[in-house]
Amino acid sequence: MDERAGDFVTAFKAFLEEVVSDHRERQDTDGQLVPVLTDHLGNDPRRLPVVTEEVAGHQFVDLDIALDEVQRRGGRHALIGIGGGEQRRHQSLSEILQHAGRYGQFGVAAVDYASVATGPDTARQAVSFGLRLLMYDGAPVAVLQRSPDMRIGQAMARMEVVTAAEGVAARLIEEVGALMLRRSVLRGQVLSLGGSAYERGVGQISFHRRPDVTEADIILPDGVLARVHRHVAGIAEHRDRLRAAGQHLKRGLLLYGPPGTGKTHTVRYLLSALPDVTVVLLAGPAIAFVAEAARMARALQPALVVLEDCDLVAESRELHHGPQPLLFTVLETLDGLGDDADVAFLLTTNRVNVLEPALAQRPGRVDLAVEIPLPDEASRRRLLRLYARNLPFTEPALDRAAAAAAGVTASFAKELLRRAVLIAAEEGTHPTDAHLATALDEMLSQAESVTRSLLGTPAS
Repeated sequence: MDERAGDFVTAFKAFLEEVVSDHRERQDTDGQLVPVLTDHLGNDPRRLPVVTEEVAGHQFVDLDIALDEVQRRGGRHALIGIGGGEQRRHQSLSEILQHAGRYGQFGVAAVDYASVATGPDTARQAVSFGLRLLMYDGAPVAVLQRSPDMRIGQAMARMEVVTAAEGVAARLIEEVGALMLRRSVLRGQVLSLGGSAYERGVGQISFHRRPDVTEADIILPDGVLARVHRHVAGIAEHRDRLRAAGQHLKRGLLLYGPPGTGKTHTVRYLLSALPDVTVVLLAGPAIAFVAEAARMARALQPALVVLEDCDLVAESRELHHGPQPLLFTVLETLDGLGDDADVAFLLTTNRVNVLEPALAQRPGRVDLAVEIPLPDEASRRRLLRLYARNLPFTEPALDRAAAAAAGVTASFAKELLRRAVLIAAEEGTHPTDAHLATALDEMLSQAESVTRSLLGTPAS
């Protein structure tokens, strides 16, 4: 075949492909994406601009809720899917529209949904890939909503807006953002943050049931719990009067003391006492997300950010860069909050001597430090009565145990009663004062010095 014949074959092949493609588009316009959008928008969508807005992955369900509200409020609306398998996930809406209909690509299909947690016991079927056709400000609009997809490195959720009306896309995006904040499923929840395996920053958010801990469940020296409650819950309860008096609302509280004395239990009480407050829990490596937690708390205030065992990060370095101790990042984040932010930071530590120098270098970030000490004899009696309220031990026996167990922690007292019940169970009988005495002798013996240390009791 000579050169002229080859050129003819190539041109004729291209002509045939164009004819076949055009025939397919005309053959079934009802199943094609572009005609459906043209009918809704009144314009060829391929000639319209696409305005894209990205949203943090953990806010995807809020995006779904906000768009659903806007769509339903606008009257005439529809929700359609886009075919094309995994390929469509790699394409922007503009690219999808340009290729739609060619060789059967990207036709109208079923909507994709994903089940997303909205609380510790609830979930929502959210649109993970779907095209919303709606009316906004009197103008027809199409919004492609898509969820994050970590399999292909898309950590952000996204909405892509197409409309022929000038300024409508920007106004829609602004209102959706405001609705996401007002309707957020994170508001008033107890949350913890986890990292992403694909990139730096927050990945998974976990919901937790709010604890049910009353004041009667907390055994501390007189006045300690009242001071803690006033600083965290009291400021939240009287925020309007404090603002009117020109007083700031942000505050930092440090709970310190040996392990096992009740710091975490006191935190659980505060969570119970603040049922409408958003709580963000950070512990261990998750403390690296303190800046994200502060942004979340500011947006969802009133809020409480809990950083447990801060001494574990006082001497560690940021995970990826910088010589500054992570604790300083925590304190600078607290300092960066506006004075009118109704946000409390609650730090706990077993080693206040490690934290104190850092806190002294950043004065004013933490404005109240409260010791949660080892229980004295009176507190030990109250602890044993609390943990033994459903057990048949006599008060004199509990008093003797409290007197003999000097220097032990609340965790020790709780384990003591469990040990007594276990000893009785091994004998096939109900627990008695004798079993309590046997358990106490065991736990105070030299053979269990490591056990006492694990329960927070200092070595004798």
